[in-house]
Amino acid sequence: MLPLLAASLVLLCSVQATSGAIRSSGSYVQAAWYAGYHATVGYPLSAVPWDKYNTMYYSFATTNPDVSSLYLDASDASLLPQFVSDAHANGVEAHIAIGGWGGGIYFSSSVATAENRTMFAKTIIDFVNQYDLDGVNFDWEYPNHQGIGCNTISPNDTANFLSLLQELRQDPTGASITLSAAVSISPFADSNGNPSTDVSGFAGVLDYIAIMNYDIWGSWSTAVGPNAPLADSCAAAADQQGSAVSAVNTWSSAGMPVDQIVLGVAAYGHSFSVSPSDAFVPGTKALAAYPAFNSSNQPLGDAWDDTGSVDACGVYEGPGGTFTLWGLVDGGFLTPEGTTAPGIYSRYDLCSETPYVYNETSEVMVSYDNAVSFAVKGVYIKSSGLRGYAMWEAGGDYNNILIDAIGSVV
Repeated sequence: MLPLLAASLVLLCSVQATSGAIRSSGSYVQAAWYAGYHATVGYPLSAVPWDKYNTMYYSFATTNPDVSSLYLDASDASLLPQFVSDAHANGVEAHIAIGGWGGGIYFSSSVATAENRTMFAKTIIDFVNQYDLDGVNFDWEYPNHQGIGCNTISPNDTANFLSLLQELRQDPTGASITLSAAVSISPFADSNGNPSTDVSGFAGVLDYIAIMNYDIWGSWSTAVGPNAPLADSCAAAADQQGSAVSAVNTWSSAGMPVDQIVLGVAAYGHSFSVSPSDAFVPGTKALAAYPAFNSSNQPLGDAWDDTGSVDACGVYEGPGGTFTLWGLVDGGFLTPEGTTAPGIYSRYDLCSETPYVYNETSEVMVSYDNAVSFAVKGVYIKSSGLRGYAMWEAGGDYNNILIDAIGSVV
């Protein structure tokens, strides 16, 4: 694996900003999530480069205590019909993403009983028909594992989720649309809370899963690490927190065919407060691998970063510290071409295929993805026979640098 990636890196350093040929979404997936809540703060529908995709997920419809309805309150409900119209006008499948970090609180209770599952399935089908959607992307974070902190949860979550999907497939509409799931790097938790060793039942009802291979390292970690590592087997054992390669291996070993696996890729990175004494290899100006950071001083990210607010559980959360690719350009870390800006230090980690940038003055380090890392991921997707890629989120790219890089090699 590593010799392939190393050879690919040399080849991909000269990646041109050209889009790959769009395939039918029934066979290959070239997708992104469109965050409706960013439509009025920098990324309107008119900015979407529809010709770069064949699938787009509108994010998010959220669960609520009433299984007979889905909420669009936080994602500009009035925009969804136009989203579907624009997608269809450009030959792109329009899907709805249900859940998200703060929107899946009531997934468990919605599928907890046969009665609830039947009602929830009807709610989903009615929603699909109302908006003329082509598919549903389930983003449950996470079955039988607490995500945001106040999710309803049950040891039977995974089994109940499968039953819901099977019931959806019994409906004529449910049988004809695309059903997918955005998933963790580990298979759904079983009744004991451990990763399931058999997900073949899901392979029979989902068209594909999209592995969310990002947020692997962040402010919760013990050191600065890769947000979205492609591989990490060459890192020290303590630094192997998960990667695309290990996630695909785990899911496929549990019964999800590789051609039903889409790799989730990130158009953003995480920031860390790192002193110069930790940022550099001693006696040099070369950036150190996995440096320590000041966890009590989370740097603010770009204009889309949350400066601090109460989350869906009613808990106050400070700045997230995320930087989109355009945010790194706006923040002076990168040039408009996506390369390292003057006065900024950088490092490319060949183990994880991850770039880093560091501003010594502000003492901010960011682990992110660039054109090279996206292209190398594209090579991996193609060589491994995966179903395609899905980017969180469409609005995070800058002048299509990322989507063109990955599209040019698949």
